[in-house]
Amino acid sequence: MDNTKETMSNIEKTLSDAEETPSDDLSIVNPKTPLSALAHPHKDYSYAFLDEFAKREIRRRILKAIAIPGYQVPYASREMPMARGWGTGGLQVTLSLVGPGDIVKVIDQGDDDSVNAANLRRFIARMAGVKTTANPLEATLIQSRHRIPEERLREGQALILQVPVPEPLRHIEPSMAKTREMHADADYALMWLVLYEQLVRYGEFVTGASYPVIVNERYLMSPSPIPRWDTPMLHQAAHLTILSAGREKRLYAVPPYTDVHPLEFDDVYFQVESQADRVCRLTGARQKFMNEIPQPDGGSLFSLSDTGYAGKLLKRLQDQDVVIGETYYDENGGFYHAGYLKS
Repeated sequence: MDNTKETMSNIEKTLSDAEETPSDDLSIVNPKTPLSALAHPHKDYSYAFLDEFAKREIRRRILKAIAIPGYQVPYASREMPMARGWGTGGLQVTLSLVGPGDIVKVIDQGDDDSVNAANLRRFIARMAGVKTTANPLEATLIQSRHRIPEERLREGQALILQVPVPEPLRHIEPSMAKTREMHADADYALMWLVLYEQLVRYGEFVTGASYPVIVNERYLMSPSPIPRWDTPMLHQAAHLTILSAGREKRLYAVPPYTDVHPLEFDDVYFQVESQADRVCRLTGARQKFMNEIPQPDGGSLFSLSDTGYAGKLLKRLQDQDVVIGETYYDENGGFYHAGYLKS
């Protein structure tokens, strides 16, 4: 009986102490305690939005991708404040690499001012507090959807390309397990067959954007849906190229000064889109990749796809002081690596 009374006394004392003194043990909570006292203290976003564990994981995957050019490295694609398919893969890579001293350029099909590019650029600047620019010569990180700037990129710059479908064999082999085996064996016979069928049916290669390439004489790679005009720019480039697909959770890379060759036969060569007869309506530029603008009379006008480069040319026409870098293609349409594009 005495033991029972002692036990009850101890319980009453414990409850009394719990009411008077806050406890970290959530199993004993004073009903009068406000909810704000139970909540964790407020914390802002991590620098550049992603937490440090996510950044570290993506950086490690990037290092592996650089060590094995063209190889698709899986990574844990995080949820971002935008829908997958709108540049989340490229955005995660950019946020993992960006630092306070970086200058960021974001383009969407060559346009700095499109809705998607403007939203991504604003988000990166807000989360990382970095400067942004439309000049590719100033930028240290360039995130792009479906285009590479006309001006040559330099050492120390990183080009991040958004990729919707990273697997170049997807349309001929739907099984991911099978495509991994094909990459492991370097068995790309079906892709060569696709190109041969195009020649038989149409007399030329009809694959436009995302033309398949061989990287470092080993892996078949999709260069993202860039036009064929941009594909040679990856060959022996001075900059680092990282390609990332957020929805597919894959990234891969082309390190600086790496061989990148489009698939072609010994007697039928890879060709870029002809821009010979196209003149920019604003700048008068020739032999650069153009956007076609249909007119009511059935004709077409053309304007430079790269708006940053077009802006520089307009400033030069207005006698303003502007620095224009060397371009991948000269005024006659010649590629800067002589002999790379065969005719």
